[in-house]
Amino acid sequence: MKWSKLATSFCLITMCVLPIQSVSAESKDSQAESSHEKRTLTLSKKEIPAAPPRFVYDSGYTFKYPDAIRGVYVTGHSAGGERINKLTNLVDSTDLNAMVIDIKDDNGNLTYEPEASSSYADIGQPYIKDPKSLLDKLEEKQIYPIARVVVFKDTVLANKKPELSYKDGGQVWKNGRGESFVNPFLKEVWDYNVGIAIEAAKMGFQEIQFDYVRFPEGFEKRDKELEYSTGEYTDKEKDNVQKRVQAVTDFVAYAEEKLKPYGVKVSVDIFGYTATLPEAPGIGQNFSKISEHVDVISSMIYPSHWTPYFGIAKPDLQPYELVTEYAKLENKKLAELEDPPISRPWLQDFTASWLGSGNYKTYGKAEIEAQIKALNDQGINEFLLWDAGNSYTEGVDYTP
Repeated sequence: MKWSKLATSFCLITMCVLPIQSVSAESKDSQAESSHEKRTLTLSKKEIPAAPPRFVYDSGYTFKYPDAIRGVYVTGHSAGGERINKLTNLVDSTDLNAMVIDIKDDNGNLTYEPEASSSYADIGQPYIKDPKSLLDKLEEKQIYPIARVVVFKDTVLANKKPELSYKDGGQVWKNGRGESFVNPFLKEVWDYNVGIAIEAAKMGFQEIQFDYVRFPEGFEKRDKELEYSTGEYTDKEKDNVQKRVQAVTDFVAYAEEKLKPYGVKVSVDIFGYTATLPEAPGIGQNFSKISEHVDVISSMIYPSHWTPYFGIAKPDLQPYELVTEYAKLENKKLAELEDPPISRPWLQDFTASWLGSGNYKTYGKAEIEAQIKALNDQGINEFLLWDAGNSYTEGVDYTP
């Protein structure tokens, strides 16, 4: 304070003593230009502060993404029972390196029991009694863990909250297998499933695989008969097909955004035939639009599930040819995208005897290797094997 007063006094005295100099217009311009240069120089040295690093949840587990995912499907019962030892030994002793484990199953139950305070406590089942112990074992063996979350096929939630489902004559609608679905038009259903996915990410799963991301099969035949809400899609100037496509695509984009802080990859299972169409009209799946919002797209291309679409009369009998033709088609579709996801199709490790004599063959080592080789020959190096009972063929070369 004292120094300030002294400086002010000195300034006033100096101004009184020194003669006032006139400043020409030219010198004013020169001073202004010099001042501008100094200001410009000063501004150019300033740097825009870097954005603060985005929060990423740390589960405490460390998994390295393999050279290419080669995985198997594991039910909650298998993951929590004796079979898990056989499955981990299979993966550990071969070129397999990943497991897709049910966390929310086809009925709508969690396959483990969350804490009592969890909003999902009432749908927990004790199939996987100790999820942490399971993940510890997978980390130790570096088996890449993928959490399967079944989304819109959910009999449990449909019966608990019929307003989130479809009604037929005042009752919750069921398909021919007695299964009920919840409504993809409703954001409450989105949040319910994304919340479960977040819990799986916190547990330590490195990827969330959403399955049944669709309306019920054949919905185009009953969309005007069943009672249900179209939520925020009610007033959209689109036909019912486009509304369904928009709702399914929007869910995937929403889930992807909500899961970003947890550092997990997002994948979606999709019907193989969806890639052959601009979009599947009843179920609301558009291969290209969904692919724009995921890290991995997993088409279910089991040879037994195809008609003679590719000109193969009995696809189950020709696994190499069927998978080759599909892979060619998918490659073209993905090449059209600016940032395509990883392709990781589901392959068949089961025998489709229901097709009837002459239409199927027993699937073993040769048939599984044929499917894998067909993918590899088309530049696709990742795959998943499906067998509902988790009894996988032994002695297979997974990198033929």
